[in-house]
Amino acid sequence: MSTERVNPPDLSPPTGFSHAVVATGTRVVFLAGQTALDTDGKITGDTLPEQFERALTNLLTALRTAGGTPADLARVTVYATDVAAYRNQAPELGRLWRELAGRDYPAMAVVEVVRLWDEEAMVELDGFAVLP
Repeated sequence: MSTERVNPPDLSPPTGFSHAVVATGTRVVFLAGQTALDTDGKITGDTLPEQFERALTNLLTALRTAGGTPADLARVTVYATDVAAYRNQAPELGRLWRELAGRDYPAMAVVEVVRLWDEEAMVELDGFAVLP
């Protein structure tokens, strides 16, 4: 698989995402929304960074089990129940992303939602990856 991150100079410089990702490969993996569920199906973490770390870990676990790596991610959508809190904690969330997924950022969006499936969940991530 090859990916090309496209960040046009006519757009604001991206921070923690890419404006576009051109991906060439033979397999597409669609990743279901992941929250901070543990193996017993319970939401873990009392803070947004704790839940974000678990949700991203769950997303990456699904991706790795399907044969992919974080660099294969082409698109990720983050659903947050409080975008203001997400923005306020963006430096910590970015650090967690880089620690778990590296600096090959996919195209991303953050969307505020009223609530998620599990009422205790503060954040959910879904996306897709293109594998060789």
